[in-house]
Amino acid sequence: MLRNGAAGGGGGPAAANRPVRVWCDGCYDMVHYGHSNQLRQARAMGDYLIVGVHTDDDITLTIDGKDTYEEVKTAGRYRECKRTQGVSTTDLVGRMLLMTKAHHSNIDEDLDCRKHTDNFGKGPKGRSPWTGVSQFLQTSQKIIQFASGKEPQPGDTIIYVAGAFDLFHIGHVDFLEKVHQLAEKPYIIAGLHFDQEVNRYKGKNYPIMNIHERTLSVLACRYVSEVVIGAPYAVTADLLDHFKVTLVCHGMTEVVPDKDGSDPYQEPKRRGIFQLVDSGSNLTTDLIVQRIIKNRLEFEARNQKKEAKELAVLEAMRRLDEEKH
Repeated sequence: MLRNGAAGGGGGPAAANRPVRVWCDGCYDMVHYGHSNQLRQARAMGDYLIVGVHTDDDITLTIDGKDTYEEVKTAGRYRECKRTQGVSTTDLVGRMLLMTKAHHSNIDEDLDCRKHTDNFGKGPKGRSPWTGVSQFLQTSQKIIQFASGKEPQPGDTIIYVAGAFDLFHIGHVDFLEKVHQLAEKPYIIAGLHFDQEVNRYKGKNYPIMNIHERTLSVLACRYVSEVVIGAPYAVTADLLDHFKVTLVCHGMTEVVPDKDGSDPYQEPKRRGIFQLVDSGSNLTTDLIVQRIIKNRLEFEARNQKKEAKELAVLEAMRRLDEEKH
């Protein structure tokens, strides 16, 4: 039994003669790389992972105010995954609603933005460490944890896809799955555009996630073997030759011309290796943002209610610790 949070907690050793079945649960609203990291850690703790998805109120306490994990804790079968600092659904939603660009890499955050963002992660009685907003800091270890480490092998079909892959969602997964099905031994390389490039062709406050966050999100996808961080917008001959690309794919979304008005896929089209792929999904990053903006007040009320429950758990844990000492 696992919950995403601070490292710790104890679990009894499983019998060596049977597979270890691990259960973890959560709301998993707008799944991001923090969720992926939790599931990665959970999977490493056993042989078989089962994931439970909560209803629209994230569960921390039962109706009578008890810890929902009390029973498994008492049985010594509870462990916690180490939380991925710097990311939360609360933070991402705040970025969508603020319509600023302060979350982009190499752009300083203004005070008004920080003050408003705090409203999404701080209730009237304090701040929850689980729901609150914190700063994401990319490290090489984070990338290593998410990367597959696989190199192209003889006979692999090297497929290149490029884009923002912002708020990595099921539409992206469906597209990458379809691309993966195009070859018997696919090796998919995803090129991620820098924040400033994405903002040029998307406008507004896009991308919602900066280049470092988007890198981890895409690396967490099972269909992706490698990521080019800060890929050029135009798919050049040098890029195709360097990675020995066999096929270049793009979804059904609009292809915005490059700064000089040229087609960014001009070279792969000239070589006859360009292919459009229909994911069959109509979900887009724009649609997610529109949903959030439309339901802003409902989200804020839900978030404060969720944080109030988490603060109650913290207080109960504090009292319990005081009683032990």
